[in-house]
Amino acid sequence: MPKILVCGRGGSGKSTLVTMLARILGERSKVLVVDTDESNLGLGKMLGLQVPAETLMDTLGGKKVVMDGLMAMMKSEGTEEVKMFPENFGFDELSTDSVFWDRSIGLVQVGKIEHTHEGCACPMGALAREFLNKLQEDKGEWVIVDTEAGVEHFGRGVLEGVDAVLMMVDPSHEAVILAGKAAKLAAEAEKPFYVVLNKVDAQVEQRLKEMIEAKKIEIAGVLPYSPQISEANLMGEPLVTESMRQELEGMIAKINKAVV
Repeated sequence: MPKILVCGRGGSGKSTLVTMLARILGERSKVLVVDTDESNLGLGKMLGLQVPAETLMDTLGGKKVVMDGLMAMMKSEGTEEVKMFPENFGFDELSTDSVFWDRSIGLVQVGKIEHTHEGCACPMGALAREFLNKLQEDKGEWVIVDTEAGVEHFGRGVLEGVDAVLMMVDPSHEAVILAGKAAKLAAEAEKPFYVVLNKVDAQVEQRLKEMIEAKKIEIAGVLPYSPQISEANLMGEPLVTESMRQELEGMIAKINKAVV
């Protein structure tokens, strides 16, 4: 089953979409949510899950160990790889310290910024790319990837190991410009690319649709502004997805048809 990468500008609703998709899919499938955003601290709360005891980076010895491996590979082979995961490993082979499961939904964090002056996030990007490339989901399993704001994960090649890209577009000119950029990058990587319009009313929805369609980008769904979701995000409470079910099911069907 598919691995889906969710991206967008800061505040567009990436983690909200990741959470809602995981909730809907978790009713009938096993879903692993992979948090590749080194700054995001609230995804576990949205999902209603505990944060894993360790990040993937922690289980491999910490950032210095991963960085040393990355630098060694760059010197010897000229590639940004870390080679720290076995080929074609599955959900059940993940360390119990690095993943937290609640019934059918699991959460993994690649790594987080923990200290000042700890340097660039390059090791986290390399680790995320290798993890997604080598993770093998079985039939009936989904992987949903939450990313940092912007398009750095495209440059780091994180999307190599996914089957499709969903981009959240909120009502802002910056989001529209970013969607055009991301669509081109996804095309370079030969990955299906869709946008989801988020936090819109009827008037804004039509204008935003026209702007996105002018860029020849396919719209997978439209999510209206929801005071209930905004309040849940403010209070750090698990999200309730029922009001968005029809749109979410439509997105899932469209992605499934494109990649399966």
